Amino acid sequence: GAMRSRAEVDATLQTAKLNPAELLPTVHCLSFGPQAGAGECCLLQLEPGLCAELEAGRSLVIRGEKDEQAVLCSRDKTYDMKIADTSNMLLFIPGCKTPEQLNDNQASCNIIHSQVAGFSNNYWELRRCRPKLKKLRKLLMEDPYEGPDSQKDQTLTFSKYTTEDLLSLIQASEEEILHQLQVIGACKIEGYWRILEFDYEMKLLNHVTQLIESESWSLSKVPLRTCLEELGSLEPTEMIEHILLSYGRKYIDDEEVHFEMHEDKICRAIAQMLLQNAVKFNLSEFQEVWQQSVPEGMTARLDQLKGLAFVDKSSRPETIFLLKVEDLPEDNQDRFNSLFSIREKWTEEDITPYIQDLCAEKQTVGTLLTKYARSSMQNGVRVYNSRRPIS
Repeated sequence: GAMRSRAEVDATLQTAKLNPAELLPTVHCLSFGPQAGAGECCLLQLEPGLCAELEAGRSLVIRGEKDEQAVLCSRDKTYDMKIADTSNMLLFIPGCKTPEQLNDNQASCNIIHSQVAGFSNNYWELRRCRPKLKKLRKLLMEDPYEGPDSQKDQTLTFSKYTTEDLLSLIQASEEEILHQLQVIGACKIEGYWRILEFDYEMKLLNHVTQLIESESWSLSKVPLRTCLEELGSLEPTEMIEHILLSYGRKYIDDEEVHFEMHEDKICRAIAQMLLQNAVKFNLSEFQEVWQQSVPEGMTARLDQLKGLAFVDKSSRPETIFLLKVEDLPEDNQDRFNSLFSIREKWTEEDITPYIQDLCAEKQTVGTLLTKYARSSMQNGVRVYNSRRPIS
């Protein structure tokens, strides 16, 4: 409409029974611009940390395929996006001045005409969430790398994923994805991320541990150069180096690269190899075979198998079987349903390795159990079972 005059403004204040003395002298007169429509703009509520990211010129990315709930990612964090409705209409006014800004400048013209550029009745609310990384392993497991002589790799049909591909397919930030690739032992071969097929990985590990024994090296000081010279005729040198990086810690001594081998990781891998061949194992027999199978100087201990194998103390004799946390569902409720279908009652100690990874920032295993399980005492031991009947 037409621009309002000061007299009209004062008349309106009088009708509204407002005392002009209590208000700032400057008046904003709002009118809707020709393009102001709902749904043209989206509002996103940012915490200070994310605001700083944008102000520093970094970008935020929304990730997810058509059938997935969208998440927003910064460089290193992932957020769930939820629409929050508001009862008040939110107006977008370009160049709008706040009372503080007006107070500074008493001489400013006392009527400001502003056009509303758009409005909204809701905004996106962000909640920090666990990165959804399960899919990463699933994609790479479509075609595990079986070594340079594999026939499968000669064909052009296998699924190939570059870092860029993973960034568009996985609902997690770049740092979280790169960290997870390290955790699952992926390696880059000809520009594509691959997971080594387990038997091939074991073959490589075996070459390295046999060399360590034949050279009588200390497990804490394995020289890279000699490993590559000795084993390079058997396997590609980058594979030998990848295995040393996966199962050891790299350090420099006397300008030479050495590795300190991780005892727990090597023992765990050998246990997996043994357990893969049977549904259940008699625990004491397994422990004996396992100790004989690990490299000289290493001690096989059951606590190395957290999240990989489960010891059933209730069976007679006690048994052990493969139960890998990475094979369980990613969603909290589905994870608990799955665990309670494997066994009805769990002690906190037994279930912890299988739910530890579900804990969000400030959650503990205890809070998860309170929410998803029901507890009772059995022979003086606290056990947890399902809150719902298992179908």
